[in-house]
Amino acid sequence: MSRLYRWLGVDTPFDVQYRFETSWLLSPRLLLLLRLLIATYCLAVSILVLVWPGVQPQRTLTYFTVLSFWGLTAYFLVAALHTGSLVLTGKPLLNRWPRPLQALHSLFYSTIVVYPFLVTIVFWIVLYHGHGFPTTFRTWSNVSQHALNAVFALLEIILTRTALPPWLHLLPLLIILVLYLALANLTYATQQFFPYSFLDPKDHGRARVAVYVAGIFAVILMVFLFVRLLIWIRLRLSEGPSSVRKASTDSAQTLARSSADDLEAYLETTAPAPAPATRTRRSMEMTDVTHILH
Repeated sequence: MSRLYRWLGVDTPFDVQYRFETSWLLSPRLLLLLRLLIATYCLAVSILVLVWPGVQPQRTLTYFTVLSFWGLTAYFLVAALHTGSLVLTGKPLLNRWPRPLQALHSLFYSTIVVYPFLVTIVFWIVLYHGHGFPTTFRTWSNVSQHALNAVFALLEIILTRTALPPWLHLLPLLIILVLYLALANLTYATQQFFPYSFLDPKDHGRARVAVYVAGIFAVILMVFLFVRLLIWIRLRLSEGPSSVRKASTDSAQTLARSSADDLEAYLETTAPAPAPATRTRRSMEMTDVTHILH
């Protein structure tokens, strides 16, 4: 079981350098503010898309675009919670969670840095016909859900200190797409329409639909590789050539040997000078971390 957790991005101890909650460029407070702003904007978009006059919520919620944008919203809310807990207590809430929830958060991160690019690529290449949008609201909602979504994902890739997504995450990413195909067919069975016309075998034939589905799976693979490349470049540029191996979830021993010193140096450079009581508590926490690692 421990090997499976390592493959899923969950080492023991988990994320001792607090990579999910910190940035190489921004202080924890600024990262918290950025995540809260993005979460608030995404939440506003998600709600307005459902309640705007003329919208049919039961249909809207069957679109992968809408579901993935809700996922993006939820991620930034949860990520803000974890960064906020680091700012307030010196230790993120995520590091106190059970290992299954830590594994799910690691997978959650992989979904929100992969699916937005898939949504953007499919919409602008396959679905958009270049005739603009009929209303200002439709323009704003489509730009938010099919362009800004990728921008938000890119910010999370570039600004944070996360390690490379585990290769095993590719499997659940594909399984989620398979489940969505089942939802699309269920939608047709219950509401007599496909969320995306290219999934309708009556219009395109089963062979062409199969080609579309295979193409989407291929895009997911390419996007996953692209995301790993971006994170690899970010790690090398922001932390040095050895940082990729050090940050990788497959090198727990290397990470454990240096994480306590690195974490203490990082907190000292990014956090304001604490009160004497806070400094004492932080020293005790670093002693505990060192004891666990050794």
